[in-house]
Amino acid sequence: MGDATWGWALIPFLVVLGVFFTLASGFVQFQFFKRMFNVLIGKQTGAEGHVSSREALLVSVGGRVGGGNIAGVAVAITLGGPGAVFWMWVIALIGMATSLFECSLAQIYKRSDENGTYRGGPAQYILHGLGQHYKWLAMLYAVSLIAAFALGFNAFQGNTVAGAVQDSLGIERVWTGLGLAFITGFVVYGGIKRIAHVADVVVPIMAIGYIGMAVIIILLNIADVPAVLALIVKNAFGLEEAVGGGMGAAIANGVRRGLFSNEAGLGSAPNVAAVAYVHHPVSQGIVQSLSVFIDTIIICSCTAFMILLGDVYVAGAADVDGVVLTQQSLVSHMGEWSQYFLTIAILLFAFSSIIYNYYLGENALTVFTESHASRHGLRIFVVFWCS
Repeated sequence: MGDATWGWALIPFLVVLGVFFTLASGFVQFQFFKRMFNVLIGKQTGAEGHVSSREALLVSVGGRVGGGNIAGVAVAITLGGPGAVFWMWVIALIGMATSLFECSLAQIYKRSDENGTYRGGPAQYILHGLGQHYKWLAMLYAVSLIAAFALGFNAFQGNTVAGAVQDSLGIERVWTGLGLAFITGFVVYGGIKRIAHVADVVVPIMAIGYIGMAVIIILLNIADVPAVLALIVKNAFGLEEAVGGGMGAAIANGVRRGLFSNEAGLGSAPNVAAVAYVHHPVSQGIVQSLSVFIDTIIICSCTAFMILLGDVYVAGAADVDGVVLTQQSLVSHMGEWSQYFLTIAILLFAFSSIIYNYYLGENALTVFTESHASRHGLRIFVVFWCS
């Protein structure tokens, strides 16, 4: 049921929606591409009840970039061939437009709570944009968000971290879980302000470190890069099949991985975009488009080139473990020490996703209640659930 909904209903809908927004807006994501990067430079502060635009961007980047950028990309390449990377790029460029519009809506319909903190997102713009008659839809979305992100995705991230640490460092899962629970609890109990401040420090470190490692590998194998790029394009259009299914497998796996990774159209990032302080709603929409670009075009591509430039990858391999494949590829390039680097990367990627996913759940909870008791209950549950 889940595969049918994801594969035959949600993916085509999100692709069509992204194409529509791209065409209707005159390719807005490319018109304002340079402006997206302006938020990364200069000093910024958030007004009362807000966080800065850059902090909102980094929180959403930290949320989009998770274990899937390492394990998921490896699986997509194995099952769909190198061409899956090309279709990940395409869906990211289209998804940038979707993200712009959904995050702009979050700014338009945001509301402040009893503490003066601004909140918004799909549940809020359904409620205040469509009206009280659609409160049932807002509540349905809020329940889905809590179940999928605060609980489901966080359990996956916690398990990924525990497994990676045990395999690499030999530390038992229970100790990793307790450590993760303690750090997560400290951050989420500080609310969106502390989450934003932590993301402002952690996300640049993890992104620059991972990108830097990929750049080193690319430079060490610079002579092979043109051949890899050619392979990606040829396989994407079925000119050189790497797995059974050819072009169809490449499109299916690339599009699915791209959408799952960058979350464009899923309504998650707007919850964070709403709390940013901006002078115009579309400004935050433009900024949030950049997070899709960073997640898929940059971070996912880093993993792809680490794998495709190595000699470990086997197209169509059964029961592939994405983390193991990426780890083996990294070791083949940089030596045994690099497996510890990957463990740290997975830890940071997953941690930033966990605190982001928690906030999505907290924000969705306000559709039903704004009581402090319910918020504390969610925090306690998520902290121990993700560990």
